[in-house]
Amino acid sequence: MKVILRQDVEKLGKMGDTVTVSDGYARNYLIPRGLAYYASEAAVQRLEEEKRQHQRQLERERISAQELSNRLQEVVLTIPMRVGEEGRLFGSVTPQMIADELQLHGFTIDRRSIIIEEPIRSLGTFEAKVRLHPEVVCTVRVWVTSAEE
Repeated sequence: MKVILRQDVEKLGKMGDTVTVSDGYARNYLIPRGLAYYASEAAVQRLEEEKRQHQRQLERERISAQELSNRLQEVVLTIPMRVGEEGRLFGSVTPQMIADELQLHGFTIDRRSIIIEEPIRSLGTFEAKVRLHPEVVCTVRVWVTSAEE
């Protein structure tokens, strides 16, 4: 049976590909889960419309990520840490700490999207990258200070 894929299916094909699969696989798995259409002229037109909508959605997400990036670049985060001898930290600054501090500033950012090039283990000002979208990465300044006990 020929079907047109609506989404990328591992080991089968990418969105928009026309593939031949067994009847049972198409009827029992691909079509009920919304992964494919029966191959027809109407399905091709429907898929083209879905692709256009998908592209418009991705463009909207990219624009909103760019706006968020512009606001994030103005933020300077202050993270107090316990300090040992010679200004060395007990532990290091983690992406979760940066995400928590961003949350206090009103930004909801997932810790997995925060990239720290090298571990932050001393006092000072550092930069962390935040991946907001596959095409949008911004830099956030992190100021690590000594926490008074």
